[in-house]
Amino acid sequence: MKIKNYKVFLIIAIFFTIGILLSNYIVYSVFDNMINNSSAAMLLDKFNPYDFKYVWKSVSYTSGYLLILPVLLLIILITNEFTFRTNRQNIIDGLSRNQFVNVKMTLALIFAICSTLIVIITGLIFAYSTGTAFSLDGFTHVVFFFLKALSYNLIAVFISVWLKRTGFAVGAYFIYLGAENIIAQLLDFWSLKIKATSSFDPGSMGDYLPMNASDGLLSFPDNPLKSIAKSALPTDYTNIVIALAIFYVVLFYWMGRRQIIKHDL
Repeated sequence: MKIKNYKVFLIIAIFFTIGILLSNYIVYSVFDNMINNSSAAMLLDKFNPYDFKYVWKSVSYTSGYLLILPVLLLIILITNEFTFRTNRQNIIDGLSRNQFVNVKMTLALIFAICSTLIVIITGLIFAYSTGTAFSLDGFTHVVFFFLKALSYNLIAVFISVWLKRTGFAVGAYFIYLGAENIIAQLLDFWSLKIKATSSFDPGSMGDYLPMNASDGLLSFPDNPLKSIAKSALPTDYTNIVIALAIFYVVLFYWMGRRQIIKHDL
């Protein structure tokens, strides 16, 4: 109720929704108008990532790149509480620290749920436009998308309540995101080298990091070209990555709660 008329909330929410629709439309158009009408169409056998057979993987993977927008909104909303001292006023007015932190964690959960619902609606729109029969094949990737959204949001909550200033929190989040991606790339290269030079396959070690764990669960649907390249890559140990992604969600939830409850507001 407090944020529904907040202009920043409305702008980011609109951009996020349009961004998901537009990014998926671009991918849809590329495959429909370019790849399937080119010489690659014979190898791909008219592969359409938005058929119901593939749509949940495609939409979840493509939309995952836009989760930075609700994260940015979450950081702004939480740090504003510290900037304008409304957090202290809430405590003075009778809200307990547990209730205060529960509100922030619930907001992170609501953002993740709303993002997932937009992905589901987008998937239905594009899949029905292909004329294929309804299917829930690969719907687990929508669950993985929700896990990624929740993971990103809880990391944002922790950084926000730790640094308490919008500029610092946004900067720290993006610096951490970039640093982890660089480290993940190095670990993946190391994984590839280990597999090529020994009988041991460590899997994609970049997927064992906090943000990349949930990222690693999302992938674009397999096609002949991708399958050829994938045969040389380290094995995807999906169960291990799922366990790590859930662990990191619990970890950042605990760290965010502890930061609010144990430290000065």
